[in-house]
Amino acid sequence: MTDALERALRAALPSDPAPPFDTEAAGAASLIDVAYVEHATPVGTLLLAATPRGLVRVAYADEDGSIEASLSALARSVSPRVIAAPRRLDAARRELDEYFAGARDRFEVPLDWRLTHGFGRRVLRSTARIPYGSVSSYGQVATAAGSPRGSRAAGNALGANPLPIVVPCHRVLHSGGGLGGYTGGVERKLTLLAIERGAERYR
Repeated sequence: MTDALERALRAALPSDPAPPFDTEAAGAASLIDVAYVEHATPVGTLLLAATPRGLVRVAYADEDGSIEASLSALARSVSPRVIAAPRRLDAARRELDEYFAGARDRFEVPLDWRLTHGFGRRVLRSTARIPYGSVSSYGQVATAAGSPRGSRAAGNALGANPLPIVVPCHRVLHSGGGLGGYTGGVERKLTLLAIERGAERYR
C-alpha cells in the first residue's frame, strides 16, 4: 500500500468512533420510553414491550407481519423512543416461562393499558379476571363490561387485545362452546387452552 493511499484511508476513518449504545445509561437518563425484547415460547416468538408504567404490548412475531411492524406501531402510538432493553422485561419473561411450564396460573407484572380505550378496555379488564382453567363467553364479558348486547363489539375488542396471553382472551369462547377467533390463530388458542385445561374439550 502506498503512503498516499494509506493517508487517504486514515483520513476517511472517524477519529473518535462512537461507543456502543448503552441501554443502562439510556435508562438512567430516562431516554427509554418503550423497552422491548423478543422472547421464544412454545407458541412462537413474542415481542414484549414495556413502558415505565408496565407491560404495554405482547405481540406474536407474525401478528402484524413482522416484529418491525409492531415496533413501528409502538413508535407511532406510544413514543418514538423504543429501545431494545431485555433486562427491563425480565419479570415478564420469567412469568411467561413459568406459565408455559405449568407453574404459574396468574400474571403479576404491572400492565400499561394505554393502548385500550372505553368499552374495549372494560372488556379486556373483565377478561383479565377470568380464572386460569376457566372459560367465558363473548356475551358474558360484554355484560361484565356494561353492555349485555355488545357481544360483537366485545369480539372486536378481544381481537384487538394488545396483551394476549397475559390478558387471556383465549379463554373467551362462543356461547355454544365454539372456539371463536383469536388474533394469534386458532391453533395457538388451542395450545393455550391445552396448557390450562386440556385441548380435547375444545376440539
